[in-house]
Amino acid sequence: MKTTKTIFQEGNHKWIAIVRDPNKPGYIIDTNEYLVTHGGRGLLLDPGGAEVFPAVFSALSTEFDPSLLSGIFASHQDPDICSSLALWLEFNPQMRCYVSWLWSSFIPHFGGTAETFVAIPDEGIDISLEGLHLQAVPAHFLHSSGNFHLYDKIAKILFSGDVGAALLPPSEDALFVEDFDKHIRHAEGFHRRWMGSNEAKRRWCERAAKMEIDMLCPQHGAIYRGADVQRFINWFDELQVGIVAA
Repeated sequence: MKTTKTIFQEGNHKWIAIVRDPNKPGYIIDTNEYLVTHGGRGLLLDPGGAEVFPAVFSALSTEFDPSLLSGIFASHQDPDICSSLALWLEFNPQMRCYVSWLWSSFIPHFGGTAETFVAIPDEGIDISLEGLHLQAVPAHFLHSSGNFHLYDKIAKILFSGDVGAALLPPSEDALFVEDFDKHIRHAEGFHRRWMGSNEAKRRWCERAAKMEIDMLCPQHGAIYRGADVQRFINWFDELQVGIVAA
């Protein structure tokens, strides 16, 4: 089963990371799921694939009543992002799924009805959770053509999907980045190949550098915090990504 770690709490406002399942099969990529709770309701970010649903559901249930989930935020369309959608909806059919308009007619192949989906326009929207306003931030072409991150200005946390992701070896699976120079080696190949556009990367770095971010939370790997957030933005800004030699 995965474990839960509270990474931010202020009153009834909380961020919980759902991470690291020692029983996960080695042939599937490890994923981080995040739960934002506020005022007794919850929003689940990139809930993961169908194969990890039991581990995510069990871990989440130790911290929060799943029947109080209001919705799912899907950063993009990949199976490791939200192929578990039908299983979550089977438990709670009232949940909504926030996703780029570009994928709002593709993701229903994972489950749901027309009422399930809230299509996010390219410029982004604010998502309300019991009075808390979370900002869907454009991150298109990083690495999906319709891609969003989620910013919480109160917690100063940016959920960054695949940006910041690292493919960590089993011996280096700490929740937070402890040694940036050592850690970033595991992120370089991922970003060079999966990020499609240097122009999109530059725009994202400019936008992120202007935001107050205490924690940058990717879907794979470890969380950047403190000074490592800006170190990552600077590193990413310098990295050449995109087209590879065939």
